[in-house]
Amino acid sequence: MTTDRRRWLALVVVCLAQLMIVLDTTIVNVALPSIQHDLHFTQANLTWVINAFLVTFGSFLLLAGRLGDLLGRKRVFLLGVTLFTLASLLCGASTSSTELVAARFIQGVGAAMQASVILAIIVIEFPEPADRARAMSAYVFTAVAGGSLGLLAGGLLTQLLSWHWIFFVNLPIGAVALLAGRVLIPRDRGLGLDQGVDWLGSLLVTLAIGIAVYAIIEATSHGWGSAQVIGGGALAGALLAAFLILESRIQNPIMPLRILRLRGLVVSCITRGFLVTGMYGTWFLGSLYLEHILHYDAIKTGLAFMPWTLTVAVLSLGLTRRLVARLGALNTMVGGLLLVALGLYVMHGIGLHTNYFPRLAIGFFLMGLGVGNAFMPMLQIAMEDVPHTDAGLGSSIVNVSQQVSGALGLAVLSTLATNHTSALLAQHHALAPALLGGYRLAYLLGIGSVLIGALIAVALLRSRSATGAAKPAAASEVATQAGRRDPAHVVLSRSQDQNLGGDAAEQPGEVLAA
Repeated sequence: MTTDRRRWLALVVVCLAQLMIVLDTTIVNVALPSIQHDLHFTQANLTWVINAFLVTFGSFLLLAGRLGDLLGRKRVFLLGVTLFTLASLLCGASTSSTELVAARFIQGVGAAMQASVILAIIVIEFPEPADRARAMSAYVFTAVAGGSLGLLAGGLLTQLLSWHWIFFVNLPIGAVALLAGRVLIPRDRGLGLDQGVDWLGSLLVTLAIGIAVYAIIEATSHGWGSAQVIGGGALAGALLAAFLILESRIQNPIMPLRILRLRGLVVSCITRGFLVTGMYGTWFLGSLYLEHILHYDAIKTGLAFMPWTLTVAVLSLGLTRRLVARLGALNTMVGGLLLVALGLYVMHGIGLHTNYFPRLAIGFFLMGLGVGNAFMPMLQIAMEDVPHTDAGLGSSIVNVSQQVSGALGLAVLSTLATNHTSALLAQHHALAPALLGGYRLAYLLGIGSVLIGALIAVALLRSRSATGAAKPAAASEVATQAGRRDPAHVVLSRSQDQNLGGDAAEQPGEVLAA
C-alpha cells in the first residue's frame, strides 16, 4: 500500500472515531424520555446522563492531548477508542440509573483520549496545505453533519428498537476504527517520559476544567447566583491560577505556556467559543421548538436539520477549500460567521405556526452554509503555528475551547430563555407563547454572540492575515526553516473539533422543556 493511499485511509479511520463521539452526543438527547422511563430517573438526575459524559470529556482533554505528545498519538488514540467502545457496551447493557451514569463517566474519558489527538494526527499526516485542507474538510463534515445524523438515528433506533441501541451502535464503528487504526495509522514516537510527567499540573488542570464544567451545568438548574455556581467557579479559578503558576516554574510542564503566545490558536479558540454558543442554541433550543411548539416527533426533527447537513456535505467536497485559497482563511471564516448570524436572525422570526418552508428550511440552510465555511479555516488558523512537538496539546486546547464554551453558552442561553419564559407565564401568557418568547430571546442572544466572535477575529487577526497572505507558499517554507532552528515555531496546520457536537447538551431547564 502506498503512503499516500494509507494516509487517506487513516483519515477515514479518525473520522470514524470522531463520528462515534458526535453521534453519541445528539443521539442520547433524543432517547432521554425512554431512558428516564425504563431506568426510573428523576427529572433532576436525568441530566447526568448527559453531564457525566460532559464533565469527564471536557476535563481530560488537555491531559490526554499532552499524553499523546509524550507517549505517542497512535497509542493514545487506540486506547481511547477501546475505552469508549467498551464503555458504550456498558451503557447499552445498563439496568439501573447508577450503572448508566457510571458508564457515561468512563465513556467521556475514552472520548477525550481519542478526540484529543485526532487533529494532531491529521496535521502530521497531511503536511501539504492543499491535502491538509481536503483532510480538514472531511473532518469538519464529520464533526458538524454528524450531529444532525445523530438526531435522526436516535429517533429511528429509539422508536424501532430501544434506547439501548443508541449505545450498541458504537460497537461496530469502534471495532472497525480500532482494527483499521492499528494497521493504517503510523506508529509515532512520543517525546517520552524520561524527564518525568507533570502529574501535579495534570491533576490541577483536570480538576479545574471538571469543576468549571460542573459549575456551568449547575447554573441551568440552580441559577447563576447559587452556591454551586459561585463556589465551583471560584474553586476552578483558584485551581487554574495554581496550575499556571506551576507551569511557569517547572522544566517539563504538561502545558508549556509558550503555546499561549500563538495568536492564531488563542484568537481562533475565542472566536470558536462565541460561534458554538450560537450553534448549540440552534441545535438544542431549535429541537425543543420543533418538538414543543410545532409538535414534530424525533424522526421529523432529525429530518428538519437536513438542509444544514447537506450544505456542509457539499461544502466539504472542496468549495470551502477553494474559497480559502481565493479569499484567505480569515475572510472565509468571517464570511461564514456572518452567514451563521443571518441564519440565526431568520430563526429568530419563528412563530407558533411557522411552516417548515420557507423560513425554517432557509434558516437551517444558512446555518449550514455559515458553519461549513467557518470551521475549516478556523481550524487551519488555530493549528498553523503550533509546533510539531505540541500538536496534541494544541488540538486539545481547540477541543477544550469548544466543550467549555458550548457548555457555558448553552447554560447562559437556556437559563435566560427559561427566565424569560417564566416571566411571561407570570404575566398570564399561555405556555406555548411563553416558550416561544424564550426561544426567540435565545436566538437573539446567539446572533450577538456570533457577531462578537466575528469582530474579535477581524480585530486581532487582520494584521496577521495581511502579513502572511501575500505569498503563503514562501511563508510556509520560511516558517518551516525557522522551525528547524527553533522547534517552538514549526508551522503545521490544523484542526479540530468536537465534536461540534460536543456533549454540552444538557436539558435547558424544566420550563423550556415543558
